[in-house]
Amino acid sequence: MSIISAILVVIVAFLAGLEGILDQFQFHQPLVACTLIGAATGNLTAGVMLGGSLQMIALAWANIGAAVAPDAALASVAAAIIMVKGGNFSQEGIGVATATAIPLAVAGLFLTMLVRTASVALVHTADKAAEHGNIAGVERAHYFALLLQGLRIAVPAALLLAIPAKSVQGALSMMPDWLNHGMVVGGGMVVAVGYAMVINMMATREVWPFFAIGFALAAVSELTLIALGAIGVALAFIYLNLSKQGGGNGGGTSSGSGDPIGDILEDY
Repeated sequence: MSIISAILVVIVAFLAGLEGILDQFQFHQPLVACTLIGAATGNLTAGVMLGGSLQMIALAWANIGAAVAPDAALASVAAAIIMVKGGNFSQEGIGVATATAIPLAVAGLFLTMLVRTASVALVHTADKAAEHGNIAGVERAHYFALLLQGLRIAVPAALLLAIPAKSVQGALSMMPDWLNHGMVVGGGMVVAVGYAMVINMMATREVWPFFAIGFALAAVSELTLIALGAIGVALAFIYLNLSKQGGGNGGGTSSGSGDPIGDILEDY
């Protein structure tokens, strides 16, 4: 890996750390982070494939109250670097990287807790500055807290980049075939579980018919993802247009609830 590629990867890692808090440009999302790292290292296709696999897992990760979700930013960046260093961009290599991302995401929680604990002192610093009307001091505290969040991902990424590629490849090649195959299968199962968690959260009587249609089209046809996406967008527009018409319970009236499928199901 060239010096320029390594610098670009560290920049992406720093931005991913920032976005783990800001949530404005979504650099911490696996699909974005892995794609950018893949592009920076000349492995765009593999980066997109890895990011897509990890994104299906991260869809179900959310902070709820005091429960902090696994760190998607560290998982995405570290898994992408391991894949690039390993030099295996086949489905097997992507599966191994996907499987290693899960423990990395859990390990990222420890770094997150450290940074957030340190940020408590910065909050008190900002409060004292605000008491004295020092707006610049408040801004410095905020910027320093963001800097810590970026370094939370950039430093581990730089350490991974410092490991020679031959060492990573040697460690991966020492893994027996049964372990490699098991990690690939396990990574695929984790993706399925993540998607199932998302479906479980959004499952309603109104959504299930669309899920059944999409599943049937994907299973019994040879449609590409682009074609399936176009069909999904068309169904969404049809649904919205029917909703604007009030759903209707017959007779051309608009006495429905605004949910056409819900109105139909209510009749049963």
